[in-house]
This record gives sequence, structure tokens and C-alpha cells, in this order.
Amino acid sequence: GRYCDGIAIRHVDWGIGNRYMNLVADASPAPVFNMQCEYYHPFQILADLMTIMEKKGRNLKRKKVVMSWAYAESYQKPMSIPNSMTLQFPRFGMDYVLAYPEEFKLPEETIAQGKEFARQNGGGFEIVHDMDEAFKDADVIYPKSWGPWMVTTDPKEAEAIIKKYTNWITDGRRMALAKEDAIFMHPLPADRGVEVTNEVMDGPNSVIYDEAENKMHICASVYALTMS
Repeated sequence: GRYCDGIAIRHVDWGIGNRYMNLVADASPAPVFNMQCEYYHPFQILADLMTIMEKKGRNLKRKKVVMSWAYAESYQKPMSIPNSMTLQFPRFGMDYVLAYPEEFKLPEETIAQGKEFARQNGGGFEIVHDMDEAFKDADVIYPKSWGPWMVTTDPKEAEAIIKKYTNWITDGRRMALAKEDAIFMHPLPADRGVEVTNEVMDGPNSVIYDEAENKMHICASVYALTMS
């Protein structure tokens, strides 16, 4: 912390990353930035919010935003994006829908806080276990894979669970269930053809590159507020 103006850390190892960042922050005189841990991804969620406001307006009350689990083969991914989104988006009065197979639940405290934020801000909060049901009449579609961390941390057991749900993919048929002007979002990189089809990734409803650019602007803004 004495060598620099700030420290940016990305550490997603389960049970280690978040604690490590907090220990560094406790010791450092310079600000420490969470670039992603196993629980949180604050810069990404701010960039997501910025993107939705660009496309749907700053008043997001009662906009239906779907955070859906998606199948992916690459590895057991952290829950940081759905966890952060569940804590952030209900603060803006959206009708927030969290969709996932039964084994992929989030921490109970996250769900409790998300529901309370929705109540305070006049939005909805719904958990469903059917991808098609979640997508119906949505304004925003955001699929993302994460591991069954609340069920198991064993890689082989997690892999077996994940492989049960290969049909949780965002394709043209599912996007057609959402509103005609619904936007498709993803933090990237995506497992093309596994999490989402090319038809959707490269289609007219996709805003993934605007979303990626906005993360740069969000990071620059936070750095300016904390280090200038």
C-alpha cells in the first residue's frame, strides 16, 4: 500500500478470495478494489446497471430483469455476479427474477436482503426454477453460469450436478419469450453454443459490447473518486 495509489485484486477461490481482499484492505493505506471475489463483483454490476439505464432509461421501476443460471462446461464459476445483482438491482425498484435449478441457490442472507430492498423500493422479487417461465415478457435477459456452491465445493460432485442441466441455454426460442425490445446481457467471456447461442450473442438484442465498454468507464469513475 505504500508503493502505489491503489490495489486492484481479483481472487475468486471459494472461502479465500473475499477474506484475502479484506485482510489486504485492513493493512493497506491505499484503497483496495474488489475486481471480483467468490461472492461479489461490484464493478461488473455497476457497469450492468449503467448499460440498462442507457437502454431502458434511468427510471427502472417495474422493468422485468431476469438473472438466469446458464449451463457452462469450462469450470465451476463463482456466484459473484448473481449474488451482487441480487443485492443491487432490487434497490432500483425493478421486477427482479432469479432463475436457477434447485442446486444453484444463493446464500440465504443475500436473498433476504434482496427481498427487503425490493419491498423498500416498490419492486418485485421472484425466484423460479424454470428458464422459460423466467424469460416471459422480460425487459432484460442476463444468463450466467455459477457453481452449486451452497450444495457442494467438491469439483467432481459439482460437475455431475452441472451436467444435469445442459438445456439451460439462451437461444432464439427463449429470447422470443421476452419482450420484442428486450436486451441480452453477459459479462463475457461466454461459452458460445453452451451458455448462449451465436444467434443471440451477435443478434440485434445483444448489448454485450456496450456493457463491456461501460465497465471501463465505471472503473475509471471509481478510481477518480477514490484516488484523485
